[in-house]
This record gives sequence, structure tokens and C-alpha cells, in this order.
Amino acid sequence: MSTKIMPPYHDQPMPFDASHSPVGLSRRQLLGSLGAGFGTLALADLLNAEEARTSSRPASHHVPKAKHVIFLFMAGGPSHIDLFDPKPSLKTHAGQRPAAADLRTERVTGGLLPSPFAFQPGGQSGLQISDLLPRLRDCADDLCLVRSMVGGNPNHAPAANHLFSGRIDQIHPSLGSWVSYGLGTENQDLPSFVSLGDGGYGSRYVRNGYLPGQHQATPINTTEKEPEKMVRFLRNGKLDRARQEQQVDFIAQLNRRQLAATGADPALEARIRTMETAFRMQFAAGDVFDVRNETQTTQDDYGTSPFARGCLLSRRLVERGVRYVHVELGGWDHHENIDKSITSLSRQIDQPIAALLRDLKQRGLLNETLVVWGGEFGRTPVSESGNGRDHNHYGFTMWLAGGGIRGGIAHGATDEFGFRAVENRVTVHDLHATLLHLLGFDHERLTYRYSGRDFRLTDVHGQVVREILA
Repeated sequence: MSTKIMPPYHDQPMPFDASHSPVGLSRRQLLGSLGAGFGTLALADLLNAEEARTSSRPASHHVPKAKHVIFLFMAGGPSHIDLFDPKPSLKTHAGQRPAAADLRTERVTGGLLPSPFAFQPGGQSGLQISDLLPRLRDCADDLCLVRSMVGGNPNHAPAANHLFSGRIDQIHPSLGSWVSYGLGTENQDLPSFVSLGDGGYGSRYVRNGYLPGQHQATPINTTEKEPEKMVRFLRNGKLDRARQEQQVDFIAQLNRRQLAATGADPALEARIRTMETAFRMQFAAGDVFDVRNETQTTQDDYGTSPFARGCLLSRRLVERGVRYVHVELGGWDHHENIDKSITSLSRQIDQPIAALLRDLKQRGLLNETLVVWGGEFGRTPVSESGNGRDHNHYGFTMWLAGGGIRGGIAHGATDEFGFRAVENRVTVHDLHATLLHLLGFDHERLTYRYSGRDFRLTDVHGQVVREILA
């Protein structure tokens, strides 16, 4: 049966019979020749979309507590000393250089540097949180402060790689890709993994590595306000939907013939599924990424900054079934002038994060959504350049909320100065094991075979931190 199609570089429809395709034109060559039109492919008829998404996906190992993850990544290393881990001894011994301060850091450091910011108890739990974050402190009963995190490297890129992939090199899949691989998607019109931010510092940590291509993050630029600008090439300016569907029918016929002749091509099929999502996303994104559809009260509650927009979008995305949302904010690398810099950044995050937690809770989404906050490491309790803090991966704070986490608690502790984790140490692999557990997976059994061996997010490490589970 003949099907009329509209190739992307013609002004009028051109009849074409798929049964008489040019001899020697391979499926890969044809797809490559379509150029911009390749992004419009929706091959559900060929691939049987639901089966294609689930047949290679591992089954859950137990009943999950959470269905989604929102990771709030503070790129650069926020200071736990000034935000979540009060240390009165710093004031008592200000300027001194105790033995505990002789841990190796990247740069030359001086004596102990007290935080100039006061801490107050929040909520019924009485969790101590800095005056820098008064709105977040009001949400204290939903937070689990892990004050004993231990990183794997004192340098930004390796440490961030470690935080998101469990290794310091850049070839392995990120946490979001593993979640996408394990859970698939609840919404066929949107990606399962979305990265929100300006596309800068943290965007390199959302790769799919050796997992199939559909598990790569879709980047959204939250510095823009209009959906068409947030997502590059969202619309096909040359074809309307009807003509794109004609292309779909044509390509589906060619692919049936190719698969029948040569068998499956997993890499190309993964790319096709990604492009299929891109096709449907053209018509779904205008709604989900337009925060102007929210009430003015909701918009005011979050604020108007790009980070605030990212927090609001993250709620809209998980509400529509997206599995993993990465929200990034850089600028936390405070080697000098930390008092001024951290005050400015704290103002940027306090209102929108508190609004996100309240919003999720009011909508009944917090109990199924894991919210994670943190950077690749913390900062030293000793000074650098007089009024700054150096990198510190020996002990720092991250927090979690929702999705099966006990709220209103502080887990673990650093030493009296906040330099090293000394009580209930939690490694990055432990964090990954715990997140996967809450999502329904045994981290030792969620594996992917690549280059002759089975890989997993936690490599050969990791224990579930059961003390923080609800």
C-alpha cells in the first residue's frame, strides 16, 4: 500500500512506495539521511513501545516506598559548618590549629574558623538548622540530616562523578540513568530522566554511560521562561504533525523489512525510542514546562529565580510520572568571602526548596518522592585565605526527605570541629544502596552487562542505611 510522505526538504507531498525502496539503502543510512526529520520518528507500531520499554527492564526486588527522585545538587560543595552541622567548639578554639585539622586538603589552610551564623531548632523535632535557611527550618520534621557523609575525592569533578556514578571517572552511568533503567517511565510523552539547570557545572554528571541511550538525561534550561526556549529544537518548523505521522508510517515499513532481514539492532533501537519520546514531547512539553499555568499563589510561593523555576518544574514533572529529576545550582565553591557568598546562595534556595516540600506534601506526592539535597563534598572548619573554607570530603552533610525516609532526625556526626565523620559514617555507595532500596531494588542485583561483566551502581560496596528508613 502506497503512503504519501513529506520529506523535510520538499514543499509538497511526494508519493513514495515503501516496498520499492532503493536497493542498498540500509536502515541506518536512511535514518541518517533524514536529518532534522529523524527527531520526529514515533515507531510505536514497529517497536511495540510498551513491550520495548519493559522487556529489558529488571523487575523490582521488593515493594518500593518511592516512585520518583528529585536530586537538588549544590555544585561546588556547600558548607555543612554554616548550614546544618553546628559546632560551638569552633568559637571556643577560634584561630587554633588542633590535631584534627591536620587532614590533607587541596590548599594551605589556617586556624579554626567559627560560623558567624546562629542555629535554631526547627519543628517539633528540634533539628538544629542555620538562620541562613529559616523557611527550610520550618520543614525540619520532614528532613533527615545525614551529618556523617564521606566522599571519595577532594577535587570537584572526581568527587561529583563519585556522587552520581559511584566512581571517580566519567564513563559510568549516573544515578538518574540507573533509576530510569530500573523503573522505566510512567509517562510515554515525557523522558524518565530530566536535568534542570543552566546546562553548566552539573550537566556532565547526568550521562547514561553504557546503559541504553534512552536513559540519558534530557536537559532543560531553566534560565529561560518559555518552553520553546527551555528545550532545544522542541518543534519541527518544517512539518506539521500530520506530515510527521506520514513519515512515521513510511519509516515503520522500512524498519519492519530491515529487522526481518538482519535482526535487532539494540543501539539503534534505543536511539529510535529516544526520538520517539522527542516526537511526543513536542506536544506534551508546552504544558508541563510552562509554569505560567500554575496559580499566581503557587508561583509566588516558589519565587521567580531559575532555581525556583527548577524546583517548581520538578514537582510538575514527578506529578506527571517522570522518575528522576536533577536540579542543579552552582556557585558553592567558597574559598574566600564565604560569609557573603553563602548568604546570597542560601537566599536563592531557601524559599523554593521549602515551597517544593510543602507542595509535594499537600498534593500527596512527598510520600512517594525522594528529595535529596547535597553537594559533592563539604567545607573545612579551618580557614582558607582568611575568610574562606577549603574542600572537605572527610565529613559533610546531605539531607533526604519523603519516599520512605524518617523525618525530623539527624543521623551520624562529625567530630567536635566538623572535620571528619566519626559516628555512623555513610559513604556515597551507602547512599546509593539506600536510594535504590527505597525504589524497590537490591543494589547488588540491579546490574547491567557490558563488555563481558555485570556492572552495578554501587560496584562492590554499599550498605542500606536502615536507621534512616521510616
